[in-house]
Amino acid sequence: MPTILASMRFGESPERVPGMASAGGIRMSVAAWTAAGLLVYGILLQVSCGGRIDSDGANSALQAWDLIHGHVLLHGWLLGDATFYAFELPVNGAAELLLGLGPQAAHAASAAAYLIVVALAVVLAVTDSRGAARVARSAVTVTILAVPLLTMLTVSALVEEPDHAGTAAFLLAAALLIDRCRGRWFTAPLVCLLLCAGELSDATVLYVGVPAIVLACLYRMLAARQLRSADAAVAVAAIASALLAPAIRALEVHLGGYLMVAPNTEIAPLSQWPGHVPAVWLVIRYLFGAVPRPDTTLVIGGVLGMLGLAAAVAGLARVAWTWRRASAAERVLALIIVFNIGAFLAGRPTPSGAHEIAVVLPCAAVLAARLVPAGIGGRVRGYAALAVTVLLALVPLSAAASRPNAGPALGPAPGDSESGPTRPLTAWLRAHDYTYGLSSYWSSSVVTLESGGDVNVRAITLVRDGVGPGAHWQVRAPSWEANALWYDPALHDATFVAAFRTGRYRVATYERAFGKPAAIYPVGSTWLVMDYKANLLTRLLPRMPMGKGPKS
Repeated sequence: MPTILASMRFGESPERVPGMASAGGIRMSVAAWTAAGLLVYGILLQVSCGGRIDSDGANSALQAWDLIHGHVLLHGWLLGDATFYAFELPVNGAAELLLGLGPQAAHAASAAAYLIVVALAVVLAVTDSRGAARVARSAVTVTILAVPLLTMLTVSALVEEPDHAGTAAFLLAAALLIDRCRGRWFTAPLVCLLLCAGELSDATVLYVGVPAIVLACLYRMLAARQLRSADAAVAVAAIASALLAPAIRALEVHLGGYLMVAPNTEIAPLSQWPGHVPAVWLVIRYLFGAVPRPDTTLVIGGVLGMLGLAAAVAGLARVAWTWRRASAAERVLALIIVFNIGAFLAGRPTPSGAHEIAVVLPCAAVLAARLVPAGIGGRVRGYAALAVTVLLALVPLSAAASRPNAGPALGPAPGDSESGPTRPLTAWLRAHDYTYGLSSYWSSSVVTLESGGDVNVRAITLVRDGVGPGAHWQVRAPSWEANALWYDPALHDATFVAAFRTGRYRVATYERAFGKPAAIYPVGSTWLVMDYKANLLTRLLPRMPMGKGPKS
């Protein structure tokens, strides 16, 4: 979103804008876009630093750390149903190369990943526009993508850690190729590679992106009555990606690569779908920031969210109404929105499921921005449109960046009985030279990240050994989002447990599994550190099968 484009004269046709093709004009345009990108990145970084990092995000950072240290296949890792292997992890790794292992790199990577999504959405939105309209479309796109950052609920789904928002990068990039490079020899192969990489990262690309691209291309083929065409090549490439990705995964596993939990593809009975509509509508409103909450940092935030949602609905309706004249990218983005919301409706939607439809937000932002005419005639009208849209973008961005910090590291939610702020625990363990130990999932890898790897805390999970009042908690290694090598007693020596004062993960639970500790040290009002003189990894029960057992 360039806030200044000195080379533009609003209201003039492209051929009359002086310097458009000159080296000076190009340099000024590049400088303006670069300055705008840096401004938006700085704000996104501030927003991310104001959020929290939990053990999910910390595990992604540790996976990226392994990647940049040569463990390309992530040997030993047991990942969840979305790996983020081909986008967020490399972005995390790049940040860690510059900043080292720690919360700063994780925040920088989260902001960078969202900036890439924003940039791709802006490039798609400004297609065929010029002058003031180009800036206005950019500002509308950024506004819709910025308003959800006013509320912590959606901040956690967009810029705190990998949580499906980055998946939009694959879909937007594919739509951009189809829109801008149709008929080029490299378009179909690149679309295939993009989708394949996306499918290795997140099943959303397979179940939403691939059908959307194939259907959009089939329509163009039928409308043109050409079976052998550029659209046919892209459709074949999309289908081929769905075959190539499993083959690559099989090869990775054969070579000793990471294991992952199978994505949940359960579909609810058709009779339940109507009952899901209110929950889906609520989540959509959450995603656009259209539901005011106590932690929303702007009084009119909910109003801006509703305006953005209304514009998105209008943009989608425009594409449906003008389907025959719509561009290839508009058709693809509209189908992605419909398929993603449809899949969410057909599953088992919950009010906290905004991350499940995160790709809807940037796709809808593009369609909303394209409501702005490609050209805005008249200098006064051009400057007025520019001023209004740029202010609309800057208001939510600046308000989101002003939120007090909630981090740098917390469990899944403030007040959760099985989590707590981990900074005091990290500081105490470092000060007392503890280097390897165990704790609950939400209090483990995040400590490792906070300490920059000086203190390694590995997750353990509790599973009941039966039913009824006589059942006890068994302490096991977790079955996902962990590295199996962490629990090898021949490689590591775990000598402490960080227990909660209350809840399941308290001292009594661990004493039943590991015996009495040599000493117990209180840390703040939340923690008790149990010191052992033996390697606790030798006393852990085997982990559950992949994807089984709680992640807590």
